[in-house]
Amino acid sequence: QVQLVESGGGSVQSGGSLRLTCIASGMNFRLNTLAWYRQPPGKERELVASINRLGTTNYVDSVKGRFTISRNNAENTVYLQMDNLKPEDTAVYFCHTRSYYTDTEFWGLGTQVTVSS
Repeated sequence: QVQLVESGGGSVQSGGSLRLTCIASGMNFRLNTLAWYRQPPGKERELVASINRLGTTNYVDSVKGRFTISRNNAENTVYLQMDNLKPEDTAVYFCHTRSYYTDTEFWGLGTQVTVSS
């Protein structure tokens, strides 16, 4: 059974940094695209960044130059380094993947990030 477990959220001041970690199990990690989504209070969930099996990355415009997604296939882990955080980055951040074989989606439970001005 696929499990995604996020950690690393917290409260920081504007301009600060956080590093989110997602540890995956129960899947062929090397083949899957991994992604981070976020859901701000009262808003819809949005894609923040993704990284495919070849290491190609994609970012939403609002985080380009500030966030970096990376993966460690040996440890079944995906990271989101968040620098120069802004209050508008406040959200619950979710780890996401799709099965390479079945396209089934899987989500973690999320980790809260709060940025104060």
